[in-house]
Amino acid sequence: MSSLLKLSEIVVSLRLNMKLHLSIAFFCLLSLSSLSQVNVKDSILSIPMASLSYAYQIPGGDLADRFGANSNVGVSFLHKLKNNLVYGVEFDIIFGNDIIENGILDNLKTEQGVIIGEDGLAADVVLYERGFYTSLKGGWVLPVLNRNPSSGIFILAGAGLLQHKIRIDVANNTAPQLTDDTKKGYDRLTNGFAINQFVGYLNLSNSRLFNFYIGIDITQAWTKNRRNYNFDTMTTDDSQRFDMLYGARIGWIIPFYKRGSVRTYYD
Repeated sequence: MSSLLKLSEIVVSLRLNMKLHLSIAFFCLLSLSSLSQVNVKDSILSIPMASLSYAYQIPGGDLADRFGANSNVGVSFLHKLKNNLVYGVEFDIIFGNDIIENGILDNLKTEQGVIIGEDGLAADVVLYERGFYTSLKGGWVLPVLNRNPSSGIFILAGAGLLQHKIRIDVANNTAPQLTDDTKKGYDRLTNGFAINQFVGYLNLSNSRLFNFYIGIDITQAWTKNRRNYNFDTMTTDDSQRFDMLYGARIGWIIPFYKRGSVRTYYD
């Protein structure tokens, strides 16, 4: 009986301590929330920003002969200065499943148009678009159409690297004709120097949740095939390509306001 009483006392003590810790944590969150309030609407601030964005893109130039529309998910780290100039870095992942350049695996197919796996059955082979774009960014915010001097028309330009390829996915790896090494002879790995332009609208508010940008995003790239040999054409492709991507982008921003900009409010 005494052991049960001691056990119940320990449980009660743990519950009280947990409630105390939760109360302290809640109070700290409220304090941080009040300290995070800034007067963005009344002054131009220097604000480091992280953002997550999505773009739906249409290919142009030589890229339109290889792929259809794709999705693009980007992560960027930008810093807006007090004079509304912006600089930073961006990394985008490109993915899609619309392959326009058909026939790259025809030399592996039977007359029935299938690739026979090691089990004697038709292998399940699917082609995807995969790629990325990384760049250094620079631009500015024009505080028009809004009384907030840290929000307005958002203009960015960037320079970096665009890379794309055809991903060849074989279910359960049943096709010995398409090992990791032989896939390189078909995947059209391509990359090169690229530039990017973005024109849209940036909104920064006192709330950390309602910060976003939206606009038109365009990328141009001068690329080349980086594989030594294409197995399907039995040739080396070293021709210069001009690839384009254009579409609409929307991004959610997490601002990191400096302590010098913080104002505490009291009821």
